[in-house]
Amino acid sequence: MAERDAYRGWTALVTGGAGGLGRAIAARMIERGMRCLLVDIDEQRLNQAARDLGAGALTYLADLTDAAAMARLVAHVRDEIGRLDVLVNNAGILSNTPFEIRPMASIEQEIRLNMLVPMALTQALLPTLQKAPDGRVISIVSLGGLFPMPETSVYSASKFGLRGAMLCLGLDGPRLGVKLSIVNPSATETPMLMREAIEHGNKMQFMDPPQSPADVASTVMDVLRRPKLEVFVRPGESWTARLAMLVPGILPRVLPLFRRKSEAGHRRYLESLEKRGLVQRDGEGWRLTPPKV
Repeated sequence: MAERDAYRGWTALVTGGAGGLGRAIAARMIERGMRCLLVDIDEQRLNQAARDLGAGALTYLADLTDAAAMARLVAHVRDEIGRLDVLVNNAGILSNTPFEIRPMASIEQEIRLNMLVPMALTQALLPTLQKAPDGRVISIVSLGGLFPMPETSVYSASKFGLRGAMLCLGLDGPRLGVKLSIVNPSATETPMLMREAIEHGNKMQFMDPPQSPADVASTVMDVLRRPKLEVFVRPGESWTARLAMLVPGILPRVLPLFRRKSEAGHRRYLESLEKRGLVQRDGEGWRLTPPKV
């Protein structure tokens, strides 16, 4: 009860709030007495999230890569919501199209949403966050922002950039008057990861069983209680990545050792998804099972 009361009256904004990870984070915050403004581009999923999460969930439909839409969101928070204690930069995308044939417009879109939007939104909402008694910015980055893997050049570029920017801003937090933290998940079971599995994207994601959105949400709540500059959902994975990055030149020799484990993990994950009815196989390959209405 004491922890719940500590956040009573707080307001959080969660980008990508209608997705699996954003919704899990919002659910934990609402459980602790906050109200959450879920921002997403998908109106149907936003409406479903609002029904699932109850009265503590507010929704706002916006394409955050559109500068005018972001400006309207910032004005809405300032003029209509009136208070903001926590900004969770969570929205992100990943494409499985090979780099050599991917249109540059698609590359720019991914970098814009994954890196530039969190920076722009943090800057735009900073005056509102500074008015809060204990303003916070929590950015969901990725282990891919520390450790490069084949077939994820654009995603890694965006996450490396976001991690660097938020680490710098976090060090500048005392001057800014807001505490900034990074949460680094590894592979997390969301629709984005399921698409990556069935589209045969980066199989290195499946060396170990994916973590759940609830695992990430718990880490977000931990960093909310005890602010830190950077945390990892699975700390053991962070040490593997850190050690490898001390001598990046060894990566071409080390990565092939992981491929067999990755292939086996990918097969097991597809089998798990099929058993749970989350994917279906037809003559053209795998596809996500349509949600029940």
